[in-house]
Amino acid sequence: MSQDLTSDSPAPAKWQEPGKGKRAGFGSFDQPKTDYDKFMDAEGVPVFRGIGIRSVKELPLADWPRLGGRGSYIQLSGSEGKWGFYIAEVPAAGALNVEKHLYEKVVFVVEGRGTTEVWLEEGGKTHTFEWQKGSLFSIPVNAWHRIVNATSKPALICAGTTAPNLINLVGDTDFVFNCSYKFTDRFSESDDFYVPNEEVEPDPIRGLAMQRTNYIPDIINADLPYDNRRSPGYRRVEPQMTGNKFYIKIGEHETGRYAKAHAHTSATVLMCIGGHGYTYTWPERLGVNPWADGNGHLVERVDYEAFGIVSAAPGGARWYHQHFNASKEPFRLIMWNGPNHPSLVTGLPPGAKQIDHTGMDITEGGTSIPYWMEDPFLRDEFERRLAEDGGKSRMEPSLYEKPKD
Repeated sequence: MSQDLTSDSPAPAKWQEPGKGKRAGFGSFDQPKTDYDKFMDAEGVPVFRGIGIRSVKELPLADWPRLGGRGSYIQLSGSEGKWGFYIAEVPAAGALNVEKHLYEKVVFVVEGRGTTEVWLEEGGKTHTFEWQKGSLFSIPVNAWHRIVNATSKPALICAGTTAPNLINLVGDTDFVFNCSYKFTDRFSESDDFYVPNEEVEPDPIRGLAMQRTNYIPDIINADLPYDNRRSPGYRRVEPQMTGNKFYIKIGEHETGRYAKAHAHTSATVLMCIGGHGYTYTWPERLGVNPWADGNGHLVERVDYEAFGIVSAAPGGARWYHQHFNASKEPFRLIMWNGPNHPSLVTGLPPGAKQIDHTGMDITEGGTSIPYWMEDPFLRDEFERRLAEDGGKSRMEPSLYEKPKD
């Protein structure tokens, strides 16, 4: 498993100091491959790159000897080096290979039904639980696990991981996959370790709805707590799973409604798991009215259906992004962030005062664009898009009225 991740480096050239009045270095250069990029290349499966795709079911799959199934890596623009993503097909009436690794892994079931076995050491307690389409579960760090298909048709899973963070840091895949250390604080022999916990509590940083659970049977149809931050009637919860640093949340926009645009840096990838819709995203430097200002051609758009994905801020720096429910049903999304909790990766010292900048309007010091301030193109297009499918906007006219204060 160990690889020399620097073997393709060119032979060193002789160093020459720059002349008087000149700068050292090339000035411009190509982005080099990271150790994780080289690891993905060595795996021999496709790597999808881009802003998004209508459905991950459209991605090509190739034989994946290490996993024992077929699959593809996904590395959307803006997520490079921040967290890893892949889809894998579990063979019909078969299983993926037994795995163990130092990185965190959160699994979402796109299609199929089966079981997962998890154990920390040979001869120790083994947890076995069933999963189905829509299940979400987490594997404790460095625990052995096996994913088994219970049906006669292939199952499809997607997984978010912290593999890039570990591999890029240590540069030794043999260590990542064969470390003997047991993370006993991430694993429990208790029989309820993979029993769903539906109790909701406020997360300790922002006070938003959180569930401490290592397994959710069906996030496509699960009830979500009322949130109201992104759009009228918005619902949202963030699962805290197996002590992970990997941050994930599930949100839902009501029928006939859409989110406010808001800005933050790259890391978040959205996956649609209910309904269908589209996302606009543009650099913050273009301002709050890109179409009205003649910059609409610089705005990126991705249309997607169930199991489609989009990078919320694909270009580094801060990008605005706005999500629209174009379906006759609620628009439900998984937001994958990896180990990039929006209130922890800030560069601020402990105790520094923060605000919930993506949940608060520009007028309050946040980055959300209130509906009355947004580009008029967005409302007009949304209403036209709904009418095409026989739908109707439920965005109250008062939302677009500038407050007197």
